[in-house]
Amino acid sequence: MPAQTPALPDVVGLTQALVRYDTVNAQSPERACALHLAGLLEGGGLHVQAFEHAPGRTNLVATLTGRADRAPLCFTGHLDTVPLGAQPWSKAPFGGEIEDGRLYGRGSADMKGGIAAMVCAALELAPHAGRGPGLTLVLTASEESGCQGAQHLASCGDALGQAGAIVVGEPTGNYPLLGHRGALWLRARTTGVAAHGAMPHLGVNAVYKAANAVQKLAAFRFKVHRSEALGLPTLNVGTLHGGVNVNMVPDEAILEIDIRTLPEQGHQRVLHELRHCLGDDVELEPLLDLPGIYTDAAQPWVVSVFDLLASHLGERPQPRSAPYFTDASVLTPAFGGVPTVILGPGEAGMAHQTDEWCAIDSLCAARDIYVDLARRWGVA
Repeated sequence: MPAQTPALPDVVGLTQALVRYDTVNAQSPERACALHLAGLLEGGGLHVQAFEHAPGRTNLVATLTGRADRAPLCFTGHLDTVPLGAQPWSKAPFGGEIEDGRLYGRGSADMKGGIAAMVCAALELAPHAGRGPGLTLVLTASEESGCQGAQHLASCGDALGQAGAIVVGEPTGNYPLLGHRGALWLRARTTGVAAHGAMPHLGVNAVYKAANAVQKLAAFRFKVHRSEALGLPTLNVGTLHGGVNVNMVPDEAILEIDIRTLPEQGHQRVLHELRHCLGDDVELEPLLDLPGIYTDAAQPWVVSVFDLLASHLGERPQPRSAPYFTDASVLTPAFGGVPTVILGPGEAGMAHQTDEWCAIDSLCAARDIYVDLARRWGVA
């Protein structure tokens, strides 16, 4: 008897299966979830390679080989999630429960639903691929803490291969977004001289220096024009810690700064501007340095994507951007600055929320959109 073709997974069932893997960043490695997907993809005819940047922190690169004369389309998403938070959940956070057309669980929107839709699309296309340009799935670990998985892949020689365009499956309500601002996170340190709290004149208070720095940062403005799609860069002081005892003059204070930049802003230039603003009393150390990315709406592939999405959305999309950073900060330059869109099921507002959920209809629509995008690329 001829060998039977394995049944295609259902996008809802696969999302449930992925949500049931605890992949909370920094405490629960992604390996088991990645191996589940690797088995599905290999069974469907894709070539799969695993790359770990730390024990259990598993990235996958799965390929449908195509013609050598044109680069494949890349679908990408991350396997890790953020922690559950302090508030109690009304649904089991790793249960994948369905109620009233919603699939609940940590990662359902951000972004295991997107990964499930991409994997289901790839498996549907696999039997018909071969004559087209091919398809690559890049599934990463450690995105939530700064895209370390994607950075590892980019540093591993030819692990990523080539891509002619990228679709990032982050939650956008299946609306195509053309980029996002960069992220520059800094640790600022001030130092002083310790002394008894009853004799502060004998010391130098590091907290006062830090407070002065915070006032300067609150008044700081970047010298750039507002971007129509990305808005203005932002700066936020997220943490401030100083001192060890109430009866001591503190000799050290630490503040952490979250800066979101426009693609045209060089981060070294931003650092120079801040050092000039804060002066010699403040030491600055980068914690995270990810560039912004943006693809012009007039780029031919983006025009094609917008044409296709008009039929799915009922209206032609307008140029918009994501409020968060993605692995595209690493993958887009690693693939040579190829056009990139961010497009996936689930609402961005559900990301990192208690009782996170993704609409069933959104999952099914995303699978269909990914199949259509790949076919328009010529994958099958």
